[in-house]
Parts: sequence; C-alpha cells; structure tokens
Amino acid sequence: MATPLSDPSQSPLQTIAVVGLGTMGTGIAEVLAKAGREVVGIDISEAQAAKCVAALEASTARGVERERLTEQDRADILARVRTSTDLEAAADADLVIEVAPESYEVKQQIFRELDGIVRPETILATGTNALSVTRLAADSSRPERVLGLHFFNPAPAMRLVEVVSSVLTAPAAVTAVTDLALDLGKEPVAVGDRPGFVADGLLFGYLNQAAAMYEAKYASREDIDAAMRLGCGLPMGPLALLDLIGVDTARTVLEAMYAASRDRLHAPAPILKQLSEAGLTGRKAGRGFYTYEAPDSPVVVRDALTPLEGGSLTAGREVRSVGVAGSGTMASGIAEVFAKGGYEVVIAARSEEKAQAAKARIGKSLARSVDKGRLTAEAAAQTLDRITPTGTYDDFADVDLAVEAVAEDLEVKRQLFAALDKVCKPGAVLATTTSSLPVVACARATSRPQDVIGMHFFNPAPAMKLVEVVRTVLTADDVHATVREVCGRIRKHAVDCGDRAGFIVNALLFPYLNNAIKMVQEHYASLDDIDAAMRLGGGYPMGPFELLDVVGLDVSLAIEKVLHREFRDPGLAPAPLLEHLVAAGCLGRKTGRGFREYAKR
Repeated sequence: MATPLSDPSQSPLQTIAVVGLGTMGTGIAEVLAKAGREVVGIDISEAQAAKCVAALEASTARGVERERLTEQDRADILARVRTSTDLEAAADADLVIEVAPESYEVKQQIFRELDGIVRPETILATGTNALSVTRLAADSSRPERVLGLHFFNPAPAMRLVEVVSSVLTAPAAVTAVTDLALDLGKEPVAVGDRPGFVADGLLFGYLNQAAAMYEAKYASREDIDAAMRLGCGLPMGPLALLDLIGVDTARTVLEAMYAASRDRLHAPAPILKQLSEAGLTGRKAGRGFYTYEAPDSPVVVRDALTPLEGGSLTAGREVRSVGVAGSGTMASGIAEVFAKGGYEVVIAARSEEKAQAAKARIGKSLARSVDKGRLTAEAAAQTLDRITPTGTYDDFADVDLAVEAVAEDLEVKRQLFAALDKVCKPGAVLATTTSSLPVVACARATSRPQDVIGMHFFNPAPAMKLVEVVRTVLTADDVHATVREVCGRIRKHAVDCGDRAGFIVNALLFPYLNNAIKMVQEHYASLDDIDAAMRLGGGYPMGPFELLDVVGLDVSLAIEKVLHREFRDPGLAPAPLLEHLVAAGCLGRKTGRGFREYAKR
C-alpha cells in the first residue's frame, strides 16, 4: 500500500477538495485518499463524478488482487472519498486543488466562487500546466493563499509535483503544500510562475520541434520516435507522446508558452493546429500522428503512412569486409560491432601502435562481455581474429565499406575522404560517422559523391542500437540500400534522415539542453530541481545537466553552434552560461568540473 511518509493527522491539510474529476483529478483523489486524507471530489457532471468513483473502486480492487492492499485498506480508502456536483461541498476543505479544463475563464470562475465558500485560511491550488498562476491569484480575494500544484499523469505513479509560487504567494502556503507532497510520497520541486514551469516548459518545446520536423517531411514519424527512444533512452518517442498527451492539449500549452516567451521554438507547429481542428487529437480520438485500434486504445494500427514491410526495393551492394578509420573510443566500438556481425574488419590509424592499441581496447571490451555472460570465450576470440590493425589506409584497398570515425573537424574529414577516394576500389561505399558536419562536404572531397553516405553511430557503439543513416542529395539508391542492409546484419536500428545539422537526435536533444541551461542562467530553478523534474516528470534516464556533463560541455557547445548557424533561429543561440563554462575549462566529467564538480580519477 502507498502509505504516507509521516502521520497525516499531524498535517494541517486534512480535508482536501479536488475540483474536476477527469483522469488527473481522479488520480489525485486516489493519491490523497491512500495517504489518509479526507477527499471531496467535485465535478459539474454527475456522470463524471460516478466515473471517478468507479475508477477508484477498480484501482483499489486491483491493489487487493496484487496484494498491495488488504480488503480493510480498500474499504477505508473508498470511505474517505465522497463526491458532489456542488462547489459548496468544499466549504470545510483545508486545501482545494482545481484541475478543471485549461481555460482562464473556467478557472477564474471556480476561484471566484470558492472565495465565497471556503474558510479564510484555506489554500487554493491550481493544477494548471500552461496558465499563469499569478493571473489566477490576482483575481482572487486571497491571492496570498493561491499557488500552483502541478501533478503529472498518471498521478498515482508519477512522483514529481511542481509547487508553483507567484509573487503574491505566502511562504506558509508553499510550506504546507510542499509538506503534503512529501507526505504523499512525492518529490516536490519549487518553481516560479512561467508557462510550462520546468518539466513541461522543457518537454513541450522538444515535442513542438519534433512535430515541425515531421511536418517538414525530414523524417518519418516512426523514425523520429525510434531515434529518440533508442538514441536518448526515452520511454516514448515525441510523436507518440503528443498523441498520448492530446494534440489539442499540446497546442494549448505551446500557445501559452509562446504568448509569454515569444520564442519561435514555442510557436505551435502548424500541423498541431491542423490535427486539432480536424478532431485528430491523438489516442483519445483514435487518431493523431498515428492511427489507433479505437478511441483511448494504445494499440497502433496500420494506416496509409505506415512503412511497407521488407524495406527498400533497390538491391544493395555486397559487403564482406569493412575498413574503420580512427583509433578512438568510437572507432574501436564500431570495429567491434562489425566484427561481431561477421565482417572482416581492417582498423586503420595514424600509426601501427595506435591501431594495435585500438584492437587491444576491443579485446578488453569483448572480455568484459564474456565475464558478464553475454558472449562465449570462443565467440570473443573469433571476433577479435576478424580485426586487422594497420597504420596505413592503403590496406583499405579491398574493403567493400569504409567508415571514418576520426576527429569532428571538417577539414580533417575532407582530407581523409580524398585519401579514401584514391585507395578504395570502385564501388566501395564510403561512410562518415559525423554527428554535426555536412555529409555532402565529405562527399565533394571525392570523385564519387554518389558512393558517400552518413552512418551516425551512438556512443558506446556496441551498446547503442541506433544508427542514423544520412543521405545527401547525391547519394545513390543502392548505396542507401547497402547501408540499411548492413545495419540489419549488425543488429542496429537504422533511421533515415536528410543531410542537415543535428540529423534527428541532436537536432531535438540539444535545443532542449540549451533551454535547461537558460532556466538556470535566469535563476528560475536549480540544477538539481531541473534534473529531478525531467527524470521524474519526463521519464528521462538522466537530467539535462547530468547528460551535459557526460557528453562534455565543449562538445555540446560545438553542436549548439552548428544548429544555430544552420537554422538561424535566435532561440538556438547557445546559452551564455554554456560558453562561459567552456571558456573557463569546465567541460564536465572529463575535467572534473562542469555544471557540477566530480571527484578526480
């Protein structure tokens, strides 16, 4: 059973009214009742109130079946909840939590009526995630008792609660609801009043950019979603998440954010308006970016946009051997992946010693896999035997596919491609692993630009399943087909994208990271609160500042500059705080200090 962390009888907030009994209001009522609070659920619809009670009965019954609750627990929880269609039922509440539709008019009317019903000391909380808490408070006769209490859906499962203060909010009210959130087993994060607060403020900008990327036909909905799941470890892709949230809801949140920020990254993508006005609002309607089995069903079904099974109709070129140029972590990881896939691999570095060191690194990686039971000793030995280290690119003469993984410097890569052009046999596919540079610039350094393509692996290459396959306007169809087939053989998930800065993952990830830095720079929220908000409220495996310090602040700044230079959007300009930290040599974990300090190795 979800038990409160302290004795609920010691809290000043004993009786709590929840106004609005939709999915969120019902979830909040359940959390409160399980934590020992008396709950008054209020909704203008009798049917909705009855639906709330039925949902509570069903969820507590599941709790008993799973042995998380006893029958007595269940009876006590249900006895603590009563419902009404009249706001007067909130008269004895110590706290009222309003979760009505996202409309100033609706919410202001509720607050005005509550002013005449509740006691002077009662706290009034709005569950809005898009509207101004200050504006709602200013219309109340007790603005010092009004604040935001933003739960995340589903409320019983999601641990994050954003406690939102306006300039009018009394500190005592903030303390009382923060203590309540802790009693509920939640993690409260204190934030100021701006549209989207922390979690949604960062999340919805990212979702909006994903919608715009799809609308521009840069990549398919399936590839955008797969890229962000596999490249960033997210539980859902952005377009599937928009369908879950509701396309209309996302549009409302973004419009509120744009009205406040005038940041073009928050201006709702036109496709959100088009889908909303067509009634294609996502799962709840049975169709949004995807088509579902039925309204409210999570089951996606085929539609006219679903890719055909079997992939490309173009035959690829035969690939038996692969050359990997480079000796760093990425080059070693890519060579290991190809060797595990059964390919003969030549790894070439600037010297024989560096190439031998790269092979030794691969040997240690394979040994770790053996120790963990992921690979047999025999398979590891066979894999290592397929790798030939060399100090000259001349040994790429017979490879069918050459993949470069050298420094992220365009001139260095262009010189390498010019060398590969002379060494590699006709018909060999030449690939770059660049994450931010134009693939076509590498292609133009050769006499065969039609044979050049991007294969953006993610670090660590043996573990990460994603490869972004980047076609230029000059790439031949059979070269694209070849790389797709190779990705299948090495057990990677290939996503297609065009040759523009950031491809899919970095183009969506780094503006989100940059916006998080701006929040800290503006003293809106702390590093720890932002990281907690995105882990707990957004399902991210790491908070933005944890991730920035792992990636490296210098790498992050370089990618931000490339994105800003290509898209010319002022909202993509690197945050000055990031530039200052890089200038000071604070590059993240690798230097012992970035946004946080780390113990020296």
